[in-house]
Amino acid sequence: MCGTCGCGGDEHGHGETVPMEHRVLARNDHLAEHNRTWLRERSILMVNLMSSPGSGKTTLLERVITGLLDRVPVAVIEGDQATPLDADRIRATGCPALQVNTGSGCHLDAGMLAGALDELDPAPGSVLFVENVGNLVCPALFDLGEDHRAVVMSVTEGEDKPLKYPYMFRTADVVLLNKVDLLPHVDFDPVRFRERLSRVNPAADVLPVSALRGDGLGEWDTWLADRLRRLTEEAGIPR
Repeated sequence: MCGTCGCGGDEHGHGETVPMEHRVLARNDHLAEHNRTWLRERSILMVNLMSSPGSGKTTLLERVITGLLDRVPVAVIEGDQATPLDADRIRATGCPALQVNTGSGCHLDAGMLAGALDELDPAPGSVLFVENVGNLVCPALFDLGEDHRAVVMSVTEGEDKPLKYPYMFRTADVVLLNKVDLLPHVDFDPVRFRERLSRVNPAADVLPVSALRGDGLGEWDTWLADRLRRLTEEAGIPR
């Protein structure tokens, strides 16, 4: 197995996994700092959205974009192994979007983001969402230069996910607990979920939401607006 991202690759050879992992991640972190500087110079707030497949993050993103577009520029970088389907859905909202297909790769990395930023060229003072490849392991290892990490998790996935995938949840600034409209129909205890999340990340915000019904989207909008306000105030940009 590949020690860098857990993708199953075996190309490094016996005894080379750890040194290769260090080299790959060190190079990625260097590129991520370049991305971060690029974004800071333009006062762009970048949020890295991560989740397992089927959590509803694309639908949630569509709803959030619709609420933001009349107040602030928004752009999206979509990460998937194949197809432009999610980017097409985002463009249908009127928001510029760029698809980055990773092929056999299980995550976006900082180098991919650097190329996408150059091509998409989001507006200064905008909110940039990165919808990462659906995976609760590999994306958490790779800094993209983002300001914040948001993990989208649905109530259908089970309340034990923070303990099973601790690094993903440990690096999250906010957890969007999606599909709360299904709570009457599934065996999921939100209190127990928060307790398990607090074991790995007591500082993470938890926002219960429903992309289908719109529950909690106002709180998510407020969370984003507050982070954008802080960023623009630091840059001395009136809003």
